[in-house]
Amino acid sequence: MFHETLQDNMRWASPESTEEDIWEALKLASAMDFVKALPEGLKTVVGDRGVRLSGGQRQRIALARALLRKPTLLLLDEATSNLDAENEERIIQALQELRGTMTVVFISHRQSAVQCSDRVVVIEGGRVLG
Repeated sequence: MFHETLQDNMRWASPESTEEDIWEALKLASAMDFVKALPEGLKTVVGDRGVRLSGGQRQRIALARALLRKPTLLLLDEATSNLDAENEERIIQALQELRGTMTVVFISHRQSAVQCSDRVVVIEGGRVLG
């Protein structure tokens, strides 16, 4: 994240996005409520590397920025590792709602994060177990 406003950081991924598009991506990433609670909302300067946000907030903003691009393939590596159980569940629900619109590859050490997947591949010691 750059030392710019949250809106500028979001638009970095998709410059043509409208404010409505940004809010929709924030909603999908379970970030809308905390962004609305920020002193200046989307106009809040997040600091270099997002230092004014918590780790979980930065993670949700990064996910929202990826979703803003409306990809056909989304690779998520430990996308919920810094989140509490409630926000992890919100993001998983949002990803389920995206079924059929994009392929999501979700890498996680948390079984709870992959339980709703169409296919789960377990790797241990460099070998595929299932």
